[in-house]
Amino acid sequence: MKFVLVFVVLGVIAVTARPEDEKYTTKYDNINIDEIINNDRLLRNYVDCLLGTKSCNKDGEELKKVLKDGLRTKCAKCNDTQKEAAKKLAIHLIKNKKPWFDELTPVYDPDHTIVELYREDLKAEGIEL
Repeated sequence: MKFVLVFVVLGVIAVTARPEDEKYTTKYDNINIDEIINNDRLLRNYVDCLLGTKSCNKDGEELKKVLKDGLRTKCAKCNDTQKEAAKKLAIHLIKNKKPWFDELTPVYDPDHTIVELYREDLKAEGIEL
């Protein structure tokens, strides 16, 4: 679950690392995750941005800068608010938008090392990938 969790935290919240404290910015912590979950157009725009098939908004550009680091580090630079928002959105992606998740996997986890990193976390959420 944390694989998608990280994806969402970094993608939807579009956090950026600040070297001085090694955490992502809290600038996007007040984003309404439910609004994103319930808006296929908005969510799809983020997916297309990450895939490089459409241009990105400012948040999407930030996402692309930090996503791989966030995935590899299991969101080590995320705060609790970001992790919780990501978890909620991740569950939605896997359960309701699995084809979209599957489109992102070859781009961000071509050798499946990220999925392996999160396999136990996913199982704890009742999700088998």
